[in-house]
Amino acid sequence: MKKLGLLLGVVALLVPSLVLAGDIKIGLMCPLTGKWASEGQDMKNIVSLLVDETNARGGINGSKVDLVVEDDAGDPRTAALAAQKLASAGVVAVIGTYGSAVTEATQNILAESELVQIGTGSTSVRLTEKGLPLFFRTCPRDDAQGKAAAAAIIKAGYKKVALLHDNSSYAKGLAEESRAALEKAGVKIIFYDALTPGERDYTAILTKLKAASPDLIFFTGYYPETGMLLRQKKEMGWDVPMMGGDAANHQDLVKIAGPEAAAGYFFVSPPLPQDMDTDEARNFLKAFKERYKTVPVSVWAVLAGDAYKVLEAAIAKGNDDPEKIAAWLKQLKDLPTLSGKMGFDEKGDRVGDFYRIYKVDNAGKFELQAR
Repeated sequence: MKKLGLLLGVVALLVPSLVLAGDIKIGLMCPLTGKWASEGQDMKNIVSLLVDETNARGGINGSKVDLVVEDDAGDPRTAALAAQKLASAGVVAVIGTYGSAVTEATQNILAESELVQIGTGSTSVRLTEKGLPLFFRTCPRDDAQGKAAAAAIIKAGYKKVALLHDNSSYAKGLAEESRAALEKAGVKIIFYDALTPGERDYTAILTKLKAASPDLIFFTGYYPETGMLLRQKKEMGWDVPMMGGDAANHQDLVKIAGPEAAAGYFFVSPPLPQDMDTDEARNFLKAFKERYKTVPVSVWAVLAGDAYKVLEAAIAKGNDDPEKIAAWLKQLKDLPTLSGKMGFDEKGDRVGDFYRIYKVDNAGKFELQAR
């Protein structure tokens, strides 16, 4: 018996520390540096808050949750390195990241490592058309957003639309999906082109746009360039209406454009928690305000919180490896999360329609419009 006890002790030492300690490691990739750093900081803050709440309740089935965070800098190459680090860190799943091209650079790495990945701000259609069984996303796809954007344009009565993107996977995909839906409805696309992201002067492309005489500009890119376009359009004295997609849902847009230039701008987006009346949203907002003395500035950071909530629920059901987690997620329907009820289809896409229209008021506040 003594020899048996010694043998069991040796075996225990050889068991991975994850099992011995009972800890559950979950990875988070987010842009803590680079032009989307505020987005990434909110992602980290939100998921960290939720992890702390889980651990305060005793963890998941008695096991503590450890959050392993890697900065992807909003850059595909850096993101690939971040994914490799997380794959070597003993995590059971990875949350992230923001930006379709950035997420795409990590997909194969995490798939080959047999890890569940839940994208949060990565809406490009092709991400879930690759047949990767462990990939999911808490955000909707560009084709769903394109239909929602087109419906908003048609409802508002615009007839001549200028479509502008930035050649990123997300923005170009949304532009293409929107163009198809608009042309099908008989709306004329009188301008279709791309700008170069990260530049400081867009007066040349704005001059081309003005020459086309649209009654609406739909720029499908991200909030930094959106803010620059709005500001420089105002400086030109051109008051044509402008709209955007959900990558514009960030308060820094107003800081860049200025409240006066941003006023009247509108965009399609999933709703922020402060615009929802669910218990989950209310409780989350209260806790977030108490800890950080502010509210989330972007819906995409909130969708990282949604990713954690579904992982927590999956693991709590006794799913202890990636294949079991993925199988459970694919049968999930109507789980209450921060942004609403959550479920996934067989491809890993979020199911349900939850796009809304936001408009910037004269004070620079994002106002949810009545449906």
